[in-house]
Amino acid sequence: MGKLIIINGSPRAKKSNSRKYAEVFKLHYEGEILEYDVISKKHKSLCEKIEAYSDILFIFPLYVDSIPAVLMDFLKVLEQYKIDNKPTINVLINCGFIEPEQNFVAVEIIKLFSKQNGYPFGSVLCIGGGEAIMETPFAFIAKSKIKKFARAINKNRGSFYTVTMPLTKRLYIKASTNYWISYGKRNGITKEQMETMEIE
Repeated sequence: MGKLIIINGSPRAKKSNSRKYAEVFKLHYEGEILEYDVISKKHKSLCEKIEAYSDILFIFPLYVDSIPAVLMDFLKVLEQYKIDNKPTINVLINCGFIEPEQNFVAVEIIKLFSKQNGYPFGSVLCIGGGEAIMETPFAFIAKSKIKKFARAINKNRGSFYTVTMPLTKRLYIKASTNYWISYGKRNGITKEQMETMEIE
């Protein structure tokens, strides 16, 4: 039975969608799990434990077609550590775009890190519409794919999965626009304010 570290690369950590995906994954992984949020910045302490684990699972959102800066900072620290028994690196990434293919460049960045530093590379799950899918009737589709992804890691079988909502791009944009307008109203923010650079 394997031992896996879930590394949450989201700047929002416990409030993130990455956390929601991690909770689903934990239901289907058969081994021991350690969880770590990169925003805690206790990177050296974690790196000293990594050799005892069979797998790493990076879970993070897409940031400008790349990985979040906080995750990049962690990788820079990990790169400096001499680890003889290197765990297999796996990736679960989500983006706000409906097309899961938008995540592919970020996956290649993690693959390149793995190759350059001698880490085996395992399975990937790319989620489109990741900001919303778990709050929709389509959540079961994402959960089913996460289950398959976890099973692939359990069996040490490198697999590549994608999942998104079964909506046209036009319908998705309309629904997501209505969602954010409603979200803004609940927080006292107008559509016009959300269209400015002053909103995070």
